[in-house]
Amino acid sequence: MLLPYLNPDVTEAGLDEAGRGCLAGAVYAAAVILPKDYRNEMLNDSKQLSEKKRYLLREQIERDALAWAVGVVTPQEIDEINILNASFLAMHRALDQLAVRPEALLVDGNRFKPYRDLPHTTVVKGDGKYMSIAAASILAKTYRDDYMLRLHEEYPVYRWDSNKGYPAKAHREAIRRHGVTPYHRMSYNLLGDGQMELFAPDETKGR
Repeated sequence: MLLPYLNPDVTEAGLDEAGRGCLAGAVYAAAVILPKDYRNEMLNDSKQLSEKKRYLLREQIERDALAWAVGVVTPQEIDEINILNASFLAMHRALDQLAVRPEALLVDGNRFKPYRDLPHTTVVKGDGKYMSIAAASILAKTYRDDYMLRLHEEYPVYRWDSNKGYPAKAHREAIRRHGVTPYHRMSYNLLGDGQMELFAPDETKGR
């Protein structure tokens, strides 16, 4: 069972992101405030859950949370400010949308850019330790997966329905054969070999 909170005396929001290591697509982040007495034995790090359980938990989290929100940063923004800053920005955008103002933040990982005047605590592998971070990881992951499925319909040759934009062998081979899309992160080593002889694959759209 994950820990329900770090500090019982303040309203905490858990934060996590999805898609940092992807070659294509936006990075997503979620912020979740759970009730202090919240219990859910299924709740865990999204990477430890089946797809079916993630979507089931998403429904439960959205129903039970005091507040939740998802923030998005585009591939173009990632290329401009780098993925670390983009992850922080996605988290900030999620916080901007919360209907309840938190008094403290629990952030997955070991780095964070402060948000307004709120105190924050970074927690390495926090999505496997605190319920609010685990809940945020599930929302970020499932909403990003939905987004990548929509992009797959536009550019099916990259198989984003299965790899979700991560550097799978089939994804990199498709980049090598067909070039890049407007959704690829041009600041990344897309081919994995240091070569950036890439082109825009307008002819792949809709195939």
